[in-house]
Amino acid sequence: MKRVYLLFTALILISFASIAQKKPVKNKAQNEIANAVKRPKLVIGLVIDQMRWDYLYRYYNRYSTGGFKRLIKDGFSAENTFIPYTPTYTGCGHASIYTGSVPSINGIIGNEWYDPQLKRNVYCAEDTTVKTVGSSSMAGLMSPRNMLTTTITDELRLATNFRSKVIGISLKDRGSILPAGHSGNAAYWFDAQSGDWISSTYYMDTLPTWLQDYNKLKASDQFYAKNWNTLYPLETYLESTSDNKPYERKNRGEQTPTFPHPLKLYIGKNYEMIKSTPYGNTMTLDLAKLAITSEKLGSANDTDFLAVSCSASDYVGHQYGPNSIEAEDTYLRLDQDLEDFFNYLDEKIGKGNYLFFLSADHGAAHVPGFMKENRLPGGTFNDAAIVKELNELFTEKYKVKKAITTAMNNQLVFDRDEISKANADFDVIKSATIDYLRKRPGVMDAIDLSKIASATLPQRLKEAITNGYNARRSGDIYYVLQSNYFDGGNTGTTHGSWNPYDTHIPCVFMGWNVKPGKTNKTYYMTDIAATLAAMLHIQMPSGSVGDPITELTHQ
Repeated sequence: MKRVYLLFTALILISFASIAQKKPVKNKAQNEIANAVKRPKLVIGLVIDQMRWDYLYRYYNRYSTGGFKRLIKDGFSAENTFIPYTPTYTGCGHASIYTGSVPSINGIIGNEWYDPQLKRNVYCAEDTTVKTVGSSSMAGLMSPRNMLTTTITDELRLATNFRSKVIGISLKDRGSILPAGHSGNAAYWFDAQSGDWISSTYYMDTLPTWLQDYNKLKASDQFYAKNWNTLYPLETYLESTSDNKPYERKNRGEQTPTFPHPLKLYIGKNYEMIKSTPYGNTMTLDLAKLAITSEKLGSANDTDFLAVSCSASDYVGHQYGPNSIEAEDTYLRLDQDLEDFFNYLDEKIGKGNYLFFLSADHGAAHVPGFMKENRLPGGTFNDAAIVKELNELFTEKYKVKKAITTAMNNQLVFDRDEISKANADFDVIKSATIDYLRKRPGVMDAIDLSKIASATLPQRLKEAITNGYNARRSGDIYYVLQSNYFDGGNTGTTHGSWNPYDTHIPCVFMGWNVKPGKTNKTYYMTDIAATLAAMLHIQMPSGSVGDPITELTHQ
């Protein structure tokens, strides 16, 4: 009997021991859930098209406390951030920010490039296999298929088994499509022909009801009705030139390129004009807020991502230049729009619940007319005239009918078939081209792109050209222009060079897990995606070459 009692007691003790062993396993599972990877509810990427880094401070004294000043005060700024490739254009910039890569790898070597196999120019976001959604125009035949690597937005989708929502919004198709990545839920852009925001069948068959309703408002016409006058008295714009300059381009219907700009002329027509006013940015951020509300971004358990690009600043710069009152007024108005946007995010998502970053796709050169006026170096370069002269030279000397097909992205593209037909030596023709270019006013140097490694160039410039070179899509000869020279007319500005005015861009993070501060260590555009990956604990994009901004991620 005693043995039975002892056996029974032992069984009870074993049972209790078993229960005791199982209990910690349950607690461990609970702890794993409780200690899940922490991420913000929403990430917002804002790329301001053509925003030079110095604009953070150039108009600082006139910014409100809640816009750019709040970003600088509450955010972390990598003050010395550069674009590591050339040429510097919009498509390349958006692709490189979000892929963490360079054109040589992600394939977006320009807004467009010449394809020798197709024998035509290819636009960076073109896709003839899809259709426009939201209008009857051709403006929706777009997708991210020409981009060869994943984006940080793709990686977020992958990390959450596609539960995260990703949406891109921009006046420009490439400014919304490339950041939204290959797996984005939606990308929306502005169709200047219809005045509506549209998409493509790559993403959806019909626009969501909330966007259809917004399009019915014809927001552009509402902004046109306000005209465009300065936000403050004209004489207080002390960071700009006088209002009427010969190197600023006037609008249709205007006698001079001066304030006030009579936008009422365009109501019900010419929706292209809204892009060249600060209202284009206001409309973009209004739509961003509407998308957050309507799509319930930031309200689920998984992090969502909204990629926004404000493009009006680029159109204004191209028309009036970076020293114009129009440019200053655009940034003062954008500052107010940013304050309104931040207040919305605070209320809708909650302070500390969202991660916001701001950067730019490129900067801008001073207008050559402005430089000449102030005894500074600069000028224009006519690449079409160069192509014409060289083709005439090679026809006469080597019997090649049209040796050079085109000039774009600071590159010359040769027709190798025509050169072969004439039994001409391609290397001899390239060498003659380089000699010719080096003698032209405004040209600093010219390089055979198949021999970059042996080129006698500063290392930084050599790396920039290499990073911008894609063997499948780039041209044959790259020409480097002298400082503040660019291919273009005599009004407005452009961009594309390796110089700091085109490549020094803002890079500021604010919000979730960001402590205020700044660093003057050199970082690059390609480091933004790597930093986001580190903060979100997800994989870097597939072609990433960037490094995390450690002063931010180690806080």
